[in-house]
Amino acid sequence: MEDAKAALNAALDAGITFIDTADVYGDGRSEKIIAEVLNQRGGERPFVATKLGRRLSPHVAEGYNAENLNAFIDRSRENLQTDTLDLVQLHCPPTEVYYNPDVFAVMDEMVAAGKIRHYGVSVEKVEEGPEGAGVSKRLVNSADL
Repeated sequence: MEDAKAALNAALDAGITFIDTADVYGDGRSEKIIAEVLNQRGGERPFVATKLGRRLSPHVAEGYNAENLNAFIDRSRENLQTDTLDLVQLHCPPTEVYYNPDVFAVMDEMVAAGKIRHYGVSVEKVEEGPEGAGVSKRLVNSADL
C-alpha cells in the first residue's frame, strides 16, 4: 500500500489532474488509498473518475437497477470520502444496458441529488461507443478526458 501511495503522490507532484479508478480495483482499496492521499495533501483536488457494475455476480443487465446503482455509488462516495463523485462510469456493462432508459434515469437522479456530477460508460468494444454516447447529455467519453 505504501508503494501505491508513493506512486500517487509522485504523479500528483508531477501535475496530473485526472485519476481513474474503479470500485473493484482491490475491492475498493484503490478508492480508499486515493482518498487518504488526497486528504493528507489538502489543497486543490484532481478530477477523480470511478467505475461501477463489475461487482455484480453474475454480471448481467438486470443487475443495473436502482438499488444496486445507489449502493455502488454510496460505497464509492464512502471509499473516496466525498459527498459528490466527479465522474461515475458504468464499468463495461452488458450491451443491453445501453438500451435501458431506466438505468440512465437513475443516473440522472444521482446527478440531481448531488451524489455525482457526471456519468458515462466505460466500454470494452469500440462498436459500443456510439451506443453509450447517445444515452445522456451528461455522458462523458473517457477517451475525451
